[in-house]
Amino acid sequence: MGFPSDRFAEVHPGLPADEWMPRELRHRFVSLLTDNVMPLDKIALLVGHSGTQVTEKVYRQQIRPVIQGGAQAMDLIFPEPG
Repeated sequence: MGFPSDRFAEVHPGLPADEWMPRELRHRFVSLLTDNVMPLDKIALLVGHSGTQVTEKVYRQQIRPVIQGGAQAMDLIFPEPG
């Protein structure tokens, strides 16, 4: 289910291949769906997994701490007014 990185820029001209690879896009896709409370079985189906185990272990578990850390950093940089 790979995508040759040399074709990435052709198919996605707005996303520089040296900055965004298909793997990162997949992880972001899963994390956005997760953060918007989509059920795990539906996310697994969308990313082509036959079950939810890989989706849970590889994508959700690795991305959530990174997103939370990033969100905390952004809260410090841009605090809510008041």
